[in-house]
Amino acid sequence: MTLRLIPYLVMNGNAKEAIQFYENALDAQVLFSQSFGEMPENPEFPLPSEAKDLVSHATLKVGETELMFSDTFPGQPHQSGNQVTICISTDDAEKSHKFFDALKEGGKVDMPLQETFFSPAYGSVTDKFGITFQIFTEGQQMNL
Repeated sequence: MTLRLIPYLVMNGNAKEAIQFYENALDAQVLFSQSFGEMPENPEFPLPSEAKDLVSHATLKVGETELMFSDTFPGQPHQSGNQVTICISTDDAEKSHKFFDALKEGGKVDMPLQETFFSPAYGSVTDKFGITFQIFTEGQQMNL
């Protein structure tokens, strides 16, 4: 089983600029980057045209560790305080459920743990201390 805690930086429409900055400032290497426009369309959440070039997810390698980025999802408020979250990444779906269930006790579920196009089990929860965790299960990804 693998298990990693990864800082996840949520930006206010300037993730591309931040990624370029950290590439130079920290000698970081972009491992992955995807815009909202490159994601599969969801008729329940139509994407405004001005948001198509915003970053939906990016991963940078900095030395021996990683940083993850995204812009705030269109229509969601961006607030100081929720800008940095912790992504718990594991290849064990059972562990993902255990972590999610434990963290939601006394906290708030932001997105239920569920299968997505990028993960067999992904969800987001803010614990009773106000810390937001994204639970990401590595594994087979669905076709984009």
